[in-house]
Amino acid sequence: MHSMLMTGSGLGFIFMMSCLGAATVFFFRKSVPRKLQQIVLGFAAGVMIAASVWGLLVPAIETAEAQGQIGWIPLAGGFALGALFLLGLDHLIPHLHPFSSVAEGLVSKSKSTTLLVSAVTLHNIPEGMAVGLALAMAAQGGGPEAYAGAVALALGIGIQNLPESAAVSLALRQEGASPVKAFVLSSLSGAVEPAFGLLTVLLAVQIAPVMPWLLAFAAGAMMYVVVEELIPDAHPDKHGNKAEHSNAGTMGTMAGFLLMMVLDMMLG
Repeated sequence: MHSMLMTGSGLGFIFMMSCLGAATVFFFRKSVPRKLQQIVLGFAAGVMIAASVWGLLVPAIETAEAQGQIGWIPLAGGFALGALFLLGLDHLIPHLHPFSSVAEGLVSKSKSTTLLVSAVTLHNIPEGMAVGLALAMAAQGGGPEAYAGAVALALGIGIQNLPESAAVSLALRQEGASPVKAFVLSSLSGAVEPAFGLLTVLLAVQIAPVMPWLLAFAAGAMMYVVVEELIPDAHPDKHGNKAEHSNAGTMGTMAGFLLMMVLDMMLG
C-alpha cells in the first residue's frame, strides 16, 4: 500500500504540474517572448541532462553491479536502445515542435495543433519512464537513498513541466486554438507521463533483472530529446531557425542542470 501511494503521488505530481503550466494560457496573451522561449527550453534541457545522469545512469550502474552484472553493458546497451527508440518514433509519428513551422515524421494532413500535441507527447514519454523507474526502485526496497532520489527526480521533472506546458499551451493558442482547447490539449499531452510511468513500474516489478537496462533506456531516450530538440530549439535566430547563439538558452540549461543537481545532492 505504501509503494502504491508513493508511486501514485509521484506520477500525480508531475501531471499536476503539467496542468498548472497549461493553465497559464488563461492569464497571458497569445504572444510568447522569444527570450522566454529560449530560457524555458534551456531549463528543460538542463533538468533532463541532470536527471539522466544522477537519476538514471548512476543508479543503473549501481543496480547492475549489485546484481552481479558488468555495469557498462546494460548502461551502454540500454542507453543506445533508448536513443534508437526515440529516433524511430521521431521518424514515424507526424509531429510539429513548438515555435517551428516545419513538420517532422511521416507526411500527414493533420492540423498543426494535432502535430504540436504529438511532438510534446513524444517528449514526455521518457520523462514518465524515468520517474516511474525511480519510484519502482524505491518501492522495491531501495532504502532511503532510493526514495530520496525518486523524490528529487519527480520534483525536477515536475518543475520543468510547469514552464514547458505553459509554452505549449501558448503555442497552441498562437495556432488559433481557444484558451480552453489549448489548456486541454496541453494537459492531455502531459498525461502520457503518468501513463508510461505506471507501465514502466509494472514492468520493472515483474522483471527486476532488467531494471539496469530500463534505467539506461530511459536515460538514452531523454538525452535524445535534449540533443535533437531542446538545445537546438533554445538557440533560434530571429526567424525561428536553429542557428543563432543564445546566452538565454545556455543559461536556462545551466539553471536547470544546477537545480536538479542541488535537489539530488540535498535529498539523495
